[in-house]
This record gives sequence, structure tokens and C-alpha cells, in this order.
Amino acid sequence: MHSNDVIYKTPANFDIISYMDTVADELKAGITVFKNSKEKIVTVFGSARTHENEKEYQIAEELGRKLAENGFSVMTGGGPGIMEAALKGAFLNKGQTYGINVILPHEQESNGYITRGYRCKHLFTRKVLLTRNVCGYVILPGGFGTLDEIFDVLTLMNTKIQDKLPFIMIGVEFWSGLIEWLKTHVLPKHYITEEEFSHITLTDDINEAINLLKF
Repeated sequence: MHSNDVIYKTPANFDIISYMDTVADELKAGITVFKNSKEKIVTVFGSARTHENEKEYQIAEELGRKLAENGFSVMTGGGPGIMEAALKGAFLNKGQTYGINVILPHEQESNGYITRGYRCKHLFTRKVLLTRNVCGYVILPGGFGTLDEIFDVLTLMNTKIQDKLPFIMIGVEFWSGLIEWLKTHVLPKHYITEEEFSHITLTDDINEAINLLKF
């Protein structure tokens, strides 16, 4: 049984307390791995299914390169696709790269561009580590996992659990429909506020993203 199945697919009488102790141990170990990272770290989210010959992969690689050139370290989920591309761009330009991988039935082999990494058994601990002690987020096109990360981070910021940080969505054509839906369907119902959009930037310009991260 996969580790994440324990929570969602086990009987009600399962010893969940003991299981949660293992989750806490994993989180403490992951925090220890990165506790001495004092530099500015940018977390990049995006699809694991993007291939090297695709435009989005090349954009992510360029982003990683420019982040490294401007003194930022790059953190991703440590897998393939966009995660690999951003780390590759930074790694090949002598930047620090961090990968927080997770054991899944598919997709999540670690890539070879990680200077410091940690492999989680649980998605929860991975998400915590990807959002700790970072100075901003850059989001490239992705699917359900990326959308989960987007709304998780926005919720952390809008509930003031995390400070508001630069939140940059690269890919105007890809993301504009989502932003427009939020503005035309969710905002009028007062489920969200205008102020909650204040730190979201939608752009195709990597240089603009870099400048926003230098706040």
C-alpha cells in the first residue's frame, strides 16, 4: 500500500495517531535538512509531464538560469518536467537547487540537478517544505497538482498564516482563463476580495518576474 493510502483507504479503527507520529518525524527530518539555508529561495511550481522539447520546459529552464544569475536559489518538487527544467537552468549556472520529492506510484523520479534534496513519503510534508522560508513563488503551466499548490499557497497568504509574497504566474494565455473566472464568477459572490488578488502577477516576461522577486 502506498503511504498516502493509509489516510484515505484504511478502516476507521486504524491507529492513525501512531501513523501521524511518523509524519511528524518526516517533517522534522526535512526541516533539519534545509535549516541552514540562509539565501533567498524561490519555489517554482509546474507540471511534471512537460517534455524537454516543449516551450514551457524551455521557459522554466531560462527562469532557473536567470534566478541563479540574480542570486536566488531555486526549489521545486524535484521531479521531471517543469520541476526539472527550473532546477537545470539554475544548476548549470552554479546556482543552489533544492528538490523536495515525494514517493508516488508514477512520475516522481528525482532529477539530476539537485544540490540538496529530501524525499518525502507524504504529500503533506512535501507541501510544507516547499513553502517554508521562501521569498516568493513562480508558477508555470500545470495540472491538478499545480492547481492544488496554487490554491494552497494563496490560502496560506490570505489567512495570514504566511506573509504575502510575490506570486507570479508565467503564461498569460494559459492562466488568464483561470484568473478571469475568479474575477467574474467568484469575486462577485464575495467569496474572495479584490485585496486577495493584490500580490498575484500574470506575465510572460521572466525579467519582470525577477524584478518582482527582488522586492
